Amino acid sequence: MITLRHHLLTIVAVFLALAAGIVLGGGPLSDVGPTVATSSAEDEGADPVEGGAQADYTESFVSALGPATIGGRLAERSVAVVTVPGADEQVVAALTDQVSAAGGTVSARYDLSEDLVDPSQKSLVDTLGSQLLTQQAEGDVAADASTYDRIGQLLGIAVASKEAEGQDVNGKARAIVDAVSGAGLMAAPGDVAQRSPLVLVVLGTDAGDEGSDAILAGLARGLAVQAAGVVVAGTTADGADGQLGRLRADPAAAGVATLDGVDTAAGRVATILTLQRSLTTPGGAFGASGADGPVPLG
Repeated sequence: MITLRHHLLTIVAVFLALAAGIVLGGGPLSDVGPTVATSSAEDEGADPVEGGAQADYTESFVSALGPATIGGRLAERSVAVVTVPGADEQVVAALTDQVSAAGGTVSARYDLSEDLVDPSQKSLVDTLGSQLLTQQAEGDVAADASTYDRIGQLLGIAVASKEAEGQDVNGKARAIVDAVSGAGLMAAPGDVAQRSPLVLVVLGTDAGDEGSDAILAGLARGLAVQAAGVVVAGTTADGADGQLGRLRADPAAAGVATLDGVDTAAGRVATILTLQRSLTTPGGAFGASGADGPVPLG
C-alpha cells in the first residue's frame, strides 16, 4: 500500500521534474491558463515534439496521482473562493473541482469588481468601509485600520470564520455583502448558507503598480484577520517578479499563505495541501517559485 509520505515525495519529485523541464526548454507546463515561456528548440537544440510530449506526460501523471494525494484533505471543511478581476475561469473551475475532490465544499464564490482594486476608486472604498465599520462591525474591526485592510476585514466577517467547522451566515454578514455588492465593489454571490474557515484568493490581471499591490496586500491581510486560513494563489507567471512575488516581499503579509503555479496540475494539487496546512499554520510561500518549497510537507 502506498503511504502518504510516498505520495508527498512523489509530488516533490514531480515539481523537480517540472523545474528541470523549464531549464531544459521542456515547453508549456499546462494547457490551462498562461504557459511558461521557454527557449526555442532552435536555440536550445531541443526537439519541440519531444518536449511537448514530456510536458503532456508530466501533466497527465500529476493529474492521475492528484486524487489519491488530496482525497479527504478537506473533509468536512468549506472554502470561500474570492476572485480578483481577470482571474482565469478555467483555473477557477479547476481549483473548485480540486476542493470537491479533496472532500471539501465551496461555500460561495465572491468576485471582486474592477472598482474595488482600482486605486482611483479608493475614496469610494474608504467611505463604504467607514460606514460599515460604524453600522455593522464596531468592535470587530480596528478603528484605525487602513482603507483596504478595513474592507478586507469587513469582507472576512461576511465570508469567513475562525472556527474550523465554519459558521452560519448571520444578519451582519448578509448586510455587509449586500452593501459591498450594492456599491458595485463585488458581484452578488446569491444565497450563501455558511461562512468558511478557509479563503482562497485567486489572482487575476496584474496591474503592475504599487497602488494595486498595496490593495491586494491590504485585502489579504484583512481577510486573514477573520479567517482560520487564507491562501493567495496565482499562475506561474504571478510568482517570482509577478504580483504574488511582490506580495511575498511585503512583511505585513506574512500571515497569508501564497502559492504560484495554479495553471498546472501540480500547482492545483499543491493548493489543496496549502489550504489544509493553513487551518493550523498560517503563512508560507509555496509553488513554482515559493521560498518554502513547491508544496508544504509538514
